[in-house]
Amino acid sequence: MEGWDAAGFARDLAQACRPIVLRGLCRDWPSTRAASCSWQELSDYLIGFDAGLRGQAFVGAPAIAGRYDYGDGPDGFNFDRESLTLRQTLERIDQAAADAGRTSIYMGSLPVDDYLPGFALDHQVAFLPATARPRVWLGNAGRVACHYDTYDNLACVVAGRRRFTLYPPDAVGDLYVGPIDHTLAGQPVGLAVGAEPDDPRFPRFENARHRAVVVELAAGDALYLPKLWWHQVEALEPRNLLVNYWWDGFSAGPDAPFVTMMLAMIAIAERPAAERQAWRAFFDHYVFRPNGHPLSHLSPSRHGILGPLADGNYGKIRASVMRMLRGG
Repeated sequence: MEGWDAAGFARDLAQACRPIVLRGLCRDWPSTRAASCSWQELSDYLIGFDAGLRGQAFVGAPAIAGRYDYGDGPDGFNFDRESLTLRQTLERIDQAAADAGRTSIYMGSLPVDDYLPGFALDHQVAFLPATARPRVWLGNAGRVACHYDTYDNLACVVAGRRRFTLYPPDAVGDLYVGPIDHTLAGQPVGLAVGAEPDDPRFPRFENARHRAVVVELAAGDALYLPKLWWHQVEALEPRNLLVNYWWDGFSAGPDAPFVTMMLAMIAIAERPAAERQAWRAFFDHYVFRPNGHPLSHLSPSRHGILGPLADGNYGKIRASVMRMLRGG
């Protein structure tokens, strides 16, 4: 991937909205080199940046084997949460790796600008925009339930190995997705992923099972995941560390598609079926555009606010929407 910049990557690769394995992308990072020597050397390297902040860690009893999920706990999950420093987390990961009778540890999504200031300078990716800031994920061997992100994701393996099991966005109806507002770590999860064949609870999952794409990454490898691709992530070694970056490669402004979907849910989802079908036709025509631009039969000079967003129409449409939401 040498020589790519953000515009070239978005134009030539990311537009296809398909996952891409990038072997060896981060093998020369200082953290990856430290991890190749030992967990202690990696820990010492990370602690050199440590700001001393506490983060939320998942703590799992040996019986769950690092499979953090819903369960019978008081909050509806099969693990506990603890507030730990980075140093404490690294030490407990090492202890659990040496003793299978200890509780496993998983700490994810630590923004390095807060927790490890200075780390990002030596961990840059040329084709990412400057707004894509790294986050750290570390723990023992374990599995993060199948979920999606609403941002594009570059996942870089620094220590250990990771297995990603991927499903395309349009498999959403076959994955038996859990609640939006009661989640393990912010995103809904596919409850059927990992179920045994012909599990009577998830009959539609058989439609998705054969669509799974399994990718295994070694330390130094990376995976580009477009937004909305479902992914189950397994850390395969007793000690693991991953660095990821989130960004929206095709944003025209601050408004996010997920927010639009949530607003559409309260505006449309419980209307009569026939009316929902009517709105689907309008969404297809104006938003998804399977037949091209909705005003292609007119000259561009007559497209009005349906002209290119970059020509000032983004702001015009947004201002109109905000007036409507305010009741104006």
